[in-house]
Order: sequence, then structure tokens, then C-alpha cells
Amino acid sequence: MVAGVQTLSSAAADAQREILTEDALKFLAALHRTFEGTRKSLLQAREDRQRKWDAGASLDFPPETASVRSEPSWHCAPPAPGLEDRRTEITGPTDRKMVVNALNSGAKTFMADFEDSNSPTFSNMVNGQLNLRDAVRRTIDFEVKGKAYKLSETPAVLIVRPRGWHLDEPRVLIDGAPVSGSIFDFALYFFHNAKELVQRGSGPYFYLPKMEHYLEARLWNDIFNFSQSYVGLPHGTVRGTVLIETIPAAFQMEEILFELRQHSSGLNCGRWDYIFSFIKKRRADASAVLPNRSDVSMTVPFMDAYVRLLIQTCHRRKVAAMGGMAAQIPIKEDPKANEVAMNKVKADKLREVLAGHDGTWIAHPLINKIARDVFDEHMLGPNQYHILREDVKVSADQLLDPKVPGKITEEGVRSNVATCLAYTASWIGGNGCIPLNYLMEDAATAEITRIQLWQWVHYASRLDTGEIITPAYVEKLIDEIAPTVSKIAPAVQEKELQTTVDYLKAQIKATWPSEFLTSDLMPYLAAADGVEAKFLKSAL
Repeated sequence: MVAGVQTLSSAAADAQREILTEDALKFLAALHRTFEGTRKSLLQAREDRQRKWDAGASLDFPPETASVRSEPSWHCAPPAPGLEDRRTEITGPTDRKMVVNALNSGAKTFMADFEDSNSPTFSNMVNGQLNLRDAVRRTIDFEVKGKAYKLSETPAVLIVRPRGWHLDEPRVLIDGAPVSGSIFDFALYFFHNAKELVQRGSGPYFYLPKMEHYLEARLWNDIFNFSQSYVGLPHGTVRGTVLIETIPAAFQMEEILFELRQHSSGLNCGRWDYIFSFIKKRRADASAVLPNRSDVSMTVPFMDAYVRLLIQTCHRRKVAAMGGMAAQIPIKEDPKANEVAMNKVKADKLREVLAGHDGTWIAHPLINKIARDVFDEHMLGPNQYHILREDVKVSADQLLDPKVPGKITEEGVRSNVATCLAYTASWIGGNGCIPLNYLMEDAATAEITRIQLWQWVHYASRLDTGEIITPAYVEKLIDEIAPTVSKIAPAVQEKELQTTVDYLKAQIKATWPSEFLTSDLMPYLAAADGVEAKFLKSAL
């Protein structure tokens, strides 16, 4: 249809006809041809920096941008329409039912996710775009088994999270190469909806994940400018909230805001990915071994330092400092357990609002009132930009402080194995967001489990009993736990589970852990979507 553009999968054919139109593909191709070289060079720079850290170099605030950090006069753009008050933001994948329920949840915004809570099958990606297009135009209403799903008169403001820079979209080739997953997700949503959103008093708003360097933020800013010019919108119409969910980005918060200042709507504490990154980027540092995942709370030193610096940075530049996810979900069949879980949500949200956050994330509509009540009581205006946190002085050592009270227990190892197996098998099967033990798990939490298992094995860490965590020990637990996964994740199929078992066993014995399990396993999704093996050789 468009010269140089190939679609390799027939999945979701009806949605493809409506979303992968000739004009949309021309826009996608223009973005790819303009920016793919820069993306590739930035990904190579990530590898180069990692080799330096592995050799003993320390993470620090970049000296070449000291003037950006010290200059007090620059500020980001004022809040865009609908983003002045973001006290509760609900997140979730882009299936049709989820989109309607999230938009109707009572939360101020809905982060529609093509990334960590989504398994990127081609059907999920293209149907998700169709669902968002219909939501923007208020034509998403539908009925299933006699139950009607209809948008309310005042739905939440829509924000879209594309995939990170590291992921390709292997079902679409441009000039023989896979297009960036980030660009694919952004381009199709922007092309079909940007002007419509502006006409309706909103705008094309995005959450930008997994960045590690301010030059990666500059690339997004360049894409925003290019795209606005392409469709004829004023520069500054697009807004992006950056998730600070990698430890390198924590040292460059000011610079990231500066690069996006015309298009910035703030930063978010992506807490789970941040813990994952803390371990992964310091993989060669034996002092950075962490205890059980449950012990790595938001109040441990390195997490507390990161939060305080993020709030101070955002308010200094007059943008939103968004809090993190409350992963708890309601426990309907056990009122006492539910009360304990909901009290954890309240405590977490109270900590956030008192620290100065301007809003928070939730994973379930029934959590909205709990989080909303806490913020309503303690945040009387639309935000807390006036709380400058001038008392905060965060050093590199504080951001890198590995001291976390806690132990590594057999239950902690078992929990990591079970979560990794259940989630990863579900992801391969097409579901990227699953409830496990009354917590909503996504790729970020699964990544913590994978990287911790690797770290404990790599450094021969000891359980609280004194037993050394060896590959044989973890493999034995994997074999023991795998047959029980169907009890906590009934939809998991045997084929996907076996793939996950093999993958996890290989990961714990690797010299270095893989960067992302989603990158490793994407070829399985592409093959299931009908992509021929000759297009997947480099990935499989």
C-alpha cells in the first residue's frame, strides 16, 4: 500500500483496515526514516555506558549539564487542558472493556497502556488503537452478554503510554527493518486522534517510559515537533509525562524536563521498574544485592532519596510530580484481608501526598475512592507545585545507597519464582496484566523477580537459614512450583509455561541478565502472529 512498508501479520484484519490506513502508514514511515538512526545510536549508547559501569565507573550527575541544573529561571509549559488536576490516575491495558471501565472510574485521568500491562500481540496493539480512537470520539459503547458498557458524560482524561525505545514492532517493516514499537504506538494514536482531541478541548497526551538519558528525551521532543508540523498543530500541543523508572534517569531529571520543557507535563515515580533498574544497572556491584522484594519499600534509603529529588525537581520547574502504583486490588471474599490491603493503600497514598506529590496511580476502579479521599483531604488545590522542598539535598551516594533492612528467605525465592513463571507465561499467552495474590502484576514486577533470582544466584547469596542460593537450588524450586502455576493463573497454557521455565532457568545461569524479558520473548508473539521465521532470525 505504501512504498517500503510491509505488514507481516494478518491478525486483527478488520482493525488493521481502519488503523493501518495509507495516510497513517505514510506518517509512520516518515517518522521511522527521520528518527530510526537516532534511536539506534541511543540504544548503542546504553550498551556503551553499561560496559563502563560493569568496569567500575560510578553513576553520577552529568558534569556537562551542570548549568541546566543550576539555572533557576527556566520552567516547563503550564498544565495543558485537563491536566491541571491529576490527583488520581488509573492505569491498564487498552482492551475495550478496560478502556470503558477506566474512563468511567472517577479517576482524573486514565493511562491507557501499550507497554508494561499489555502483551504486545498484534491483535492487542491494533485493536487497542481502534478502541482508543472510538473512546476519543465517544463511540466506544458496546454490549456483551446483555451488559452494556457506555461512557459517562465526564470520562477521565486520556493519556497513552507507548512502548519503550528498546522494543521493536516486528510485524511492520519499513525499508526492510522493524519499526520502533515506541514510534508505532505513538504515530498511530497521534495521527488518528490529535486533531480530534484538540477540537474536544483536550490534547494528545503521553506517558514516556524506560528512558535512561536526556538525549532520549530530546528524541521524543524532536518527534513531537515533527509530528505537530506534519498534521498542522501548534508546537506545544503534545504533552509528555516521563516515568523516572531507571536509575540513570534519576541523575538526569532536570535535563529530561529541560529537553521536553515545551511539551512536558511532569515526572512519575515508576517504582517497580526503578527497583529493577537499580539491580540491573549495578549488576557488577556485589554491594547492591537486595533482600526479598517485599522488603524493598518506598521508605528504604535509595527509594526515599529518589522520591524526594523527583518532587523537588518537578516543583522547581512547575510541573506535576506523580506518585507510584498501588498494586493492591480488592479482596471481595475476605473482608478482614481486604481491610488490611486497603489500609496499605491509604498509608501509601498518605505518604505520597504529605511528601508533596500531585497525584497517584491506582490499578483498580474500586481503589479510586480510597486514594481520592486521601488526596482530597491533604491537597486542597489542584496540585502542590508550591511545595518546593527546598530542604531536600540528595547526593549521588544517597541514590545509590544499597542498605535495605531485610532478609532473603525461602518464601521470598519461592514467591519470585511463582510470580515470574505465572506472569511471563501469561504474557506469552497474550495477557500482560494479571492478578496474583491480590496484587496486580505487570512486566515491571515480573522483571524484579527475574533480576533478583539472577542476582542471588550470581553472588551466591545466602538465605536467612545460611543456605547458599545456587542454580541447582533455584532450578529445583522452578520444577516444584511450575506444576502449581495453574492454581494462581488458571489461563496459563502448558506450552507457554514450558517456554517460561526454560527461559528462567537460562536466565539465572547467565553471565549477565538480559535487558528485558519482553525483548527476549517478543519473537514468540511475532511467530504466533504469523511472522515468518526468516524475519525473526536475529531475535530468536
